[in-house]
Amino acid sequence: MSDTPDPVVARNPSEAVASFDHHSRGLLDRVQHFLHRYPTMVPVIVLVLSVAAFGLIAPNFFSAFNLSLILQQVAVVGTLAAAQSLVVLTAGIDLSVGAVMVMVSVIMGRLSVEFGIPVPISILVGVAVGAATGALNGTLVTRLKLPPFITTLGTWNIFLALNYYLSNRETIRSQTLDTEAPLLKFFGERFTLGGAVLTYGVVLMLIVFAVLWYALNQTAWGRRVYAVGDDPESAALAGIQTKRVLMSVYVVSGVICALAAWSSIGRVGSVSPTSFFEANLESITAVVIGGISLFGGRGSIMGPLIGALIVGVFNSGLRLAGVDVLWQLFATGWLIIVAVAIDQWIRKISS
Repeated sequence: MSDTPDPVVARNPSEAVASFDHHSRGLLDRVQHFLHRYPTMVPVIVLVLSVAAFGLIAPNFFSAFNLSLILQQVAVVGTLAAAQSLVVLTAGIDLSVGAVMVMVSVIMGRLSVEFGIPVPISILVGVAVGAATGALNGTLVTRLKLPPFITTLGTWNIFLALNYYLSNRETIRSQTLDTEAPLLKFFGERFTLGGAVLTYGVVLMLIVFAVLWYALNQTAWGRRVYAVGDDPESAALAGIQTKRVLMSVYVVSGVICALAAWSSIGRVGSVSPTSFFEANLESITAVVIGGISLFGGRGSIMGPLIGALIVGVFNSGLRLAGVDVLWQLFATGWLIIVAVAIDQWIRKISS
């Protein structure tokens, strides 16, 4: 009796397995794997199709004025979405970003107008306050181990109450800012570029996303953020100080909220305690549509920028087409549902 295995028997099973793996991937499966590898392609495709569709049905959609107006309209929410994205990448969510932004804008305005503090110092104080709010959220999440959703829901109420208290529910008018603190309106100033009229708020948004893209893709800190969001226990076993990473994420998010506060003053032209009351939901909308997974650890920081543009394109295109605001909200709601459904579908990949 020979101990040599039958070559035909040994070879056929392996060939069958290889053949099965090769033929099991259909077109839909390949698309699923492609989107899993490049999740930002989903919002890119949606943006391209949206622009093409509204360009056909809406008059003057492709005008330089309208396209630049879309960028101006999404500048503040887009910047805020960048802050939200960092938290979502760590499998959290920050419901307080809008309240932080408005509160910081009130602090900047009142320090400059009511107390006569030089505007640059007021801005630095506002940035410090933004960082402090992030540190508070981060401490509650990392030290007390509270769920981010509940934590930021609570601090949202706290910051909102402080906003009303510090502002006395009064608005600092545009004329007052022009006289006493014109630098606060800097990001609302316009400039012309190739026939398009843009604001420095748009430039700020693009810079914030560019810096975050570099930090998340080219630095050790960015790799740690993704690792913590994907699997915090494995990240800890790999030697990553997960609490420190989470704290840094919330602090950076708070600083970006402060920059968005400065930008919002320029966008509105005044300091109002009731401005951007839907900013929290709008920032989450941009993140979800932008392809960042709500489960953390997956997605490109450029996705929320595209997501904000998609919402801006939908609102502008439907408005130019004469569609009621009610149906604009209706369309945005379906965008969110479809985006989450696609994310869930992509996550079903087992390899």
